[in-house]
Amino acid sequence: MSPELVARAVGLFAVTNVDDLVLLAVFLGRATGRAAVLRVVAGQYLGFAAILVAALAGALGAGLLPEPVLPYLGLLPLLLGLRAAWTAWRDRRSAGEDDVPGPGPGVLAVAAVTVANGGDNIGVYVPVFAAEGTGALVVYCAVFLVLVGVWCAAGRFLATRPPVARALARWGHVVLPVVLIGIGLVILLG
Repeated sequence: MSPELVARAVGLFAVTNVDDLVLLAVFLGRATGRAAVLRVVAGQYLGFAAILVAALAGALGAGLLPEPVLPYLGLLPLLLGLRAAWTAWRDRRSAGEDDVPGPGPGVLAVAAVTVANGGDNIGVYVPVFAAEGTGALVVYCAVFLVLVGVWCAAGRFLATRPPVARALARWGHVVLPVVLIGIGLVILLG
């Protein structure tokens, strides 16, 4: 397990889950009591596990593609980034509104929001995973699952600091498109 591979996995997780950190902060801010916090954490793990399974399945299917076609998989995160940028620009007037879906911090509600919010993650993970070997995929999955716990802790931290949570909510919509477009370009040009 090379430190470079772990660093790539950490970076990929962080940039594709900025928006999820905001959602976690909102859910954990609504969670009152230890049981409610544990339901949010369990829902986050359940939802992220579903994202990983979908991305791995997609990568295995993409592994059937000829080598010269793989860079073109970068079009997916590039297009998702452009779509996210368009959505952020279109919805710029509604900034600050609390429109997080879900009836509360139940396990299935958090998992459903995580999966729904993770479509861009799958779109980014599939081409990255398709270009890696089995050993690297195991490292990516292990690092991602550890970082889900770190993200939950960070979400709880943010939930107890409203100014930080407001700043993330304000700028997360800008960071995500830039990162997705960057990842798409790296895959296309790599």
